[in-house]
Amino acid sequence: MNRRGWIMLGTAVVLIPLFALLAWAAVRQQGVPSGAGINAQFGEVRVSEGHAADFMLETADGGVLRLADLRGKVVMVDFWASWCGPCRQEAATLNRIYTAYSDAPVEFVGVNVWDTPDAAEVFLVEFGVAYPTGVDADGSVALEYGVRGIPEKFFIDADGLVRRKYVGPMPEDVLRAALDELLAEASAQGG
Repeated sequence: MNRRGWIMLGTAVVLIPLFALLAWAAVRQQGVPSGAGINAQFGEVRVSEGHAADFMLETADGGVLRLADLRGKVVMVDFWASWCGPCRQEAATLNRIYTAYSDAPVEFVGVNVWDTPDAAEVFLVEFGVAYPTGVDADGSVALEYGVRGIPEKFFIDADGLVRRKYVGPMPEDVLRAALDELLAEASAQGG
C-alpha cells in the first residue's frame, strides 16, 4: 500500500467511529436539538420593547397564519413541542383561557418547534387545542425570537409591540393578568 492509501485508511479509521457516534446521538435525541432547553420553572424575562418580528406559518389545518394579520389584537405567541413536559402540563390552561377570552380582541398562536409532524398532531388532538397552531419546521421563527427553551411565551400588544416574555409553564392567574393589562391599555388608547 502506498502512502496515500495509508492516509486514507487512517482517516477512515478515525472518521467512521466518529460518524457512528454522531448517528447514535441523533437517534437517541429523537429529533430534539441538544441546545434546546426545557423551561420547567416559571418566570418573566425582560424584553426590549420593539415591533414583533412578522412570521408566516402553515397551520395544522392547512391554512396560513401571518402575525401581521393579527394587528389590532393582543397576541400571545407560545413556542412548544409535544415532547416537552411543561408544555403538556399547561396545555389545558392555555385552552381554557383562550376559550374564556373568545369575545375579546385576543389571539393565541402556537408555534411548534423541534418536533415531528405526527407527534405535534397527536398533541393537538390529545389536548383539544382550539387556537391556531403552526409548525416552525426550520426553526427560523424561534431563532428570530431568541427562543432558548420551551415553553416560552411572548405577549404582543395591539400595536404589534413585544411587551412581555415568560418562560416555563404559565400559571392561569398570571396569564389572565398579562392579557387583562394589555387589553386595558388597548382600550385606553381607543383600540
